[in-house]
Amino acid sequence: MGKLRTCRRQRGRRVAKAAAVAVAFLGFGGPVSAASRTSPTPHGFADTASLLGKPGGTGLIRADEVTYDTGTKIVTAQGHVEIDYNDRILLADTVTYDQVHDTATADGHVSILEPNGMVAFASHAVLRDKMRDGVADGFSALIGQKGRFAAVKVTRTKNGTILTGIRGVYSSCKVCDQPGKRTPLWQVRARKVVYNQPEHEIVYRDATFEMFGVPIGYTPYFSHPDPTVKRRSGLLPPELGSSSILGSFARLPAYIALNDSQDATIAPTFTTHAGVLLETEYRQRWNSGGMWLQASGAYNPNGGPNEDEHQWYGSLFGSGRIPLWDNLWHLGFDAQFTSNQTFLKRYNLSILDRLVNDLFVEGLSGRSRFDLGGYYFQGLRLTDAQELFPLVLPALSYTYIQEHDVLGGEDRLDINGAAVSRDSGPNSQRLSAEARWRLPLVTGNGQLITFQADVRGDVFRVTNNDLADFPDIPEKADYVWRGLPYLALDWRWPFVSSAFMGGTSLVVQPIVQAIAAPYGGNPSGIPNEDSRDFELDDTNLFSLEHLPGYDVAETGPRANAGFEGTAFFPSGGSVDLLVGQTYRLKPDPNLATFIGFENQHDTSDVIERFTIKFPAHFSLTHRADIDQETGNLRRNEVYVDGTWGRSVLELSYLKIEEPDPTIDLPSRQEVNGQATIGILDYWVLFAGARRDIENDRMIDSEFGLGYEDECLGVSVAYRRVFTSDRDLPPSTSVLFRFNLKTGDQSGQPYSLFPRHVFTTP
Repeated sequence: MGKLRTCRRQRGRRVAKAAAVAVAFLGFGGPVSAASRTSPTPHGFADTASLLGKPGGTGLIRADEVTYDTGTKIVTAQGHVEIDYNDRILLADTVTYDQVHDTATADGHVSILEPNGMVAFASHAVLRDKMRDGVADGFSALIGQKGRFAAVKVTRTKNGTILTGIRGVYSSCKVCDQPGKRTPLWQVRARKVVYNQPEHEIVYRDATFEMFGVPIGYTPYFSHPDPTVKRRSGLLPPELGSSSILGSFARLPAYIALNDSQDATIAPTFTTHAGVLLETEYRQRWNSGGMWLQASGAYNPNGGPNEDEHQWYGSLFGSGRIPLWDNLWHLGFDAQFTSNQTFLKRYNLSILDRLVNDLFVEGLSGRSRFDLGGYYFQGLRLTDAQELFPLVLPALSYTYIQEHDVLGGEDRLDINGAAVSRDSGPNSQRLSAEARWRLPLVTGNGQLITFQADVRGDVFRVTNNDLADFPDIPEKADYVWRGLPYLALDWRWPFVSSAFMGGTSLVVQPIVQAIAAPYGGNPSGIPNEDSRDFELDDTNLFSLEHLPGYDVAETGPRANAGFEGTAFFPSGGSVDLLVGQTYRLKPDPNLATFIGFENQHDTSDVIERFTIKFPAHFSLTHRADIDQETGNLRRNEVYVDGTWGRSVLELSYLKIEEPDPTIDLPSRQEVNGQATIGILDYWVLFAGARRDIENDRMIDSEFGLGYEDECLGVSVAYRRVFTSDRDLPPSTSVLFRFNLKTGDQSGQPYSLFPRHVFTTP
């Protein structure tokens, strides 16, 4: 049996008798010298002119000694033989070439470097047809970067592109021809192995799978792509496990490569308690777009609260940007839909509890954009009433920005409209138009001053069929008009020091924004559809218009003030601090329900963000909302990320003191942590947990142990979910993953402990 060898002894190329003979030939055609039997003149390796042969020559021989028999026309090269012919390089101790039969016989430490980069080794080889075909004994080869193939005997046919091995073995594991290192972690051993290089396919007949040299399975036929293939249709690593909700289960994914721009995945999951789940995914790419669709369906014979109902479930996720013409227009969509409120959690497909679907046509021209589409929302929380969720159709958005400045500044026009309908509650149609002019200036001493003038007009048509729940919205059709002008000034003055603490650069800038606007921009009768989910934080503190959407407007004179300071260290790290606050001449009751404005005073909470970054090992971010009267933390967030080698640590802490009624979330305090710790050479430990401090209970936890090297990935994980959701009680699961790697591609981050399919916690 051939041996998998990657430890090849180094042979010195500096010889006592350095001689070389250059041969110009086609198929070694033409003698070295018609009258000589040995090379009469030694040539140093630096003598490139003699080594390259005559013009038009295609081959080169280097050796300690070369003899040529004029009678038999046999060339014999001995001692550190190197033959470069037709982009193939043959190394051996001895090579005999028969010019009449075009046959080269190589013995002793034979190695061949192919034009495609494959390196082959043998103890004895007979090569024909310009070194392309032949037979090799004691054969081994390195395919790609990781593939290792060996056989007792190999036959090369079809111009050297087909290798047929007898009693062959293949593995992608590192092995070495040294005591104690000859057995790979896994290998495939077969009576016959065929390597089709043009098709990049390795086929086995009568194959046995071995782990640590012990047979664990047999198949009469098996094939897989060679390591150079990035994608090919075939089976993907299975996932096995057990869950208190699903029972024992097995997920058996398969990958389908349709062509260079299309592929698909099919993954059935068989369970002992929750029936069968089928996941499918289709992906396609274009030069200026792409799409993916994930459709899942399941049949559960033990569904319902009492586990006695036959239930069918389904879901559809996806996204697409499809070019229509001239790369100016696109058809786009985002899909998130499920037929059952607990289906996604039951089968660990997603943790999303609010789903958003949209379909739109988009046109881009220069700096302008047009968008026409619609939205459909689905709620999966226990308190969600689907009849209250709106259908937005149509939704119109148009932005026009002139290519050239107007009066030295940027001129912009926005038109936006939406029609909102629902089964129960307010229905409305809105059309808005906004014109904006913006002029940035830089003074001689470095001050950054930006002037902005803005005017917006809105018209609403509103009806309501649920006065009991929405008493402020009129029942009959009512038209509401409003105008919202403002003038704004943004002032910043950055100070820069490059000689601070041994080369550290320090940038500090105060920021002041003043907005002059009239009061009374929120007349009664306008439903709040698109301005509900808002909190004042570091991302919108220095925005001239804090509130998102069009329904609720921030009106009246106001100002934003604060500063930002950043230190840039020579090592590449940085420390950044931002602090600021919003001021008003008088409180605005329309802002009282939003986080950051709850105090109903003329000043907002103090907003702070502190960030430390030392790529690529450590980062820390602290974000806070501080009550301007008491100094209490209304919102407190801490995020820590650390990376060192194969170890990764992620910690987060969140505390929100006041409940948020606008998006149906209570006050909460949570801590979330997960760590992947590399131990020894290839082993890793994983641990993750999430705890609800507010209610003193665990939410979920996971622990795992894994091993991953260049050819094998295996892990086992334990997970406990402590919460319940309608017909889903708290659950415990154990998951086993196993992956035999046959390609050159390296493992992906978290490949041993992947997160959820559609989203991550």
